[in-house]
Amino acid sequence: MQNSQKAINLLGLAQRAGKLITGTETVITELNKGKIQAVIMASDIQSNTAEKVDRAARKVNVPIINLFTADELSHAISKKRKVLGLIDVGFTKALIKKINEGV
Repeated sequence: MQNSQKAINLLGLAQRAGKLITGTETVITELNKGKIQAVIMASDIQSNTAEKVDRAARKVNVPIINLFTADELSHAISKKRKVLGLIDVGFTKALIKKINEGV
């Protein structure tokens, strides 16, 4: 199995474990509260939405991962979403490890 598929599967697992926040506005709100460890943003998201999320994430020094399309993210979590926020350190480290191994 490719590392990109493993990373996508990890997002689905995080969703089922309740460690994933979805939706642009919700993610931005939770970023401002300091609850998010990493933001996963669709690579094909609209530029104005991307700027809004990017600004909020940079303000609190949270990494942004934008290697997956909206379709890949939506398929991973079984919801149509373009912005996800990981709230668990373990899932965040595992995802970054998979990405560093080569997506």
